[in-house]
Amino acid sequence: MLSLHGKIVAITGASGGIGEATARLLAGRGAVVVLAARRSERIDAVAQEIRERGGRATTCVVDVTKAEDVQRLVAATLGQYGRIDVLVNNAGIAPISPLADLDTESWSAMIDVNLHGMLNGIAAVLPAFREQGTGHLVSIVSVAGLSGVSPSMAVYAATKNAVRTLHEGLRTESTDGVVRTTAISPGYIRTDLADSMTDPGIREQTRKNIDAMGIPPAAVARAVAFAIEQPGDVEIGEINVRPTVQA
Repeated sequence: MLSLHGKIVAITGASGGIGEATARLLAGRGAVVVLAARRSERIDAVAQEIRERGGRATTCVVDVTKAEDVQRLVAATLGQYGRIDVLVNNAGIAPISPLADLDTESWSAMIDVNLHGMLNGIAAVLPAFREQGTGHLVSIVSVAGLSGVSPSMAVYAATKNAVRTLHEGLRTESTDGVVRTTAISPGYIRTDLADSMTDPGIREQTRKNIDAMGIPPAAVARAVAFAIEQPGDVEIGEINVRPTVQA
């Protein structure tokens, strides 16, 4: 029987939404979770609730745009548990706008969090995976990075496309069976991602779409669990998780 019992899983962006739901679900199925995010009070509260329910959870304050923070997350996990089985790269932002708005500050922010943050994760955890002889990198991407760019999403979609490309590159470099990779692309999920959108009209429309068709973050968490509970000789490369009503 497939099991998550005893797996050591670090999760970025774990203060809410998909990251929080993933931490709760994995801990409920027996994994040890290390919650990482910038909001210390929030991840501490979630970890405490997990422990009160009999799960095992610790926290680490992390800004994924800072390589040293992600390295500290991996080092802390190794120091406390002796290994790190899975890193879930979940932190992401979406301050989307039309290119004509020339919101270069938001462009840079999306590149820093969505792309550089993921690269910082690879750089921090890959040496540990290699030394252990096993490891699994999971990244929460987006259906926006699959095909056809919607208006105002060019830069966001570009960062997500880049993450998918990096995943495929790491997969092709890891056919010795040591490192597994999984890219999970959600559609409309009931999270606070719209809060990072600076354009009021786009933010309101996104919230309406989420209210109308969004599915719970737990749907994505179940996909994460499915991917990482597979035996070592099975790699689930990509999973797309959409509401059934989303085009």
